[in-house]
Amino acid sequence: MNVLIIDGQGGNIGRRLAEMTVSSYPDASVTVVGTNSAATANMLKAGNVSGATGENAVLVGCRRADIITGPIGIVVADALLGEVTPKMATAVGQSDAVKVLIPMNRCETLIAGVDNAPLSSLLDDAMKKIGAVAEKTLDKR
Repeated sequence: MNVLIIDGQGGNIGRRLAEMTVSSYPDASVTVVGTNSAATANMLKAGNVSGATGENAVLVGCRRADIITGPIGIVVADALLGEVTPKMATAVGQSDAVKVLIPMNRCETLIAGVDNAPLSSLLDDAMKKIGAVAEKTLDKR
């Protein structure tokens, strides 16, 4: 199972997702891609992950992933204060991978029906969804 985690700015959400994914699925291949080098460096601290930075890394990663996860802004062009390019958002959106997105009401993208839940609750729910996808992926093999 190939999991791609994309994050920008400081990479804190991506780092936590990477830590949780590596801990829950030690056999998974986890790749972190930052929209900037600071985000990548922070996510790499999760350990046992591969990492890269920038637009081309997102494009390549999206072609190889079974699951893509990160803040919802990764599917919105110019989100994360302009760090998500239109090509990045398109690559995520058009990927055949299952997307597990963290609903963040920030950066001028508001998600109707989503309360301002604590990040830890959102991450726990994301891991449950990743687990359900992981089971289906492993059953196919």
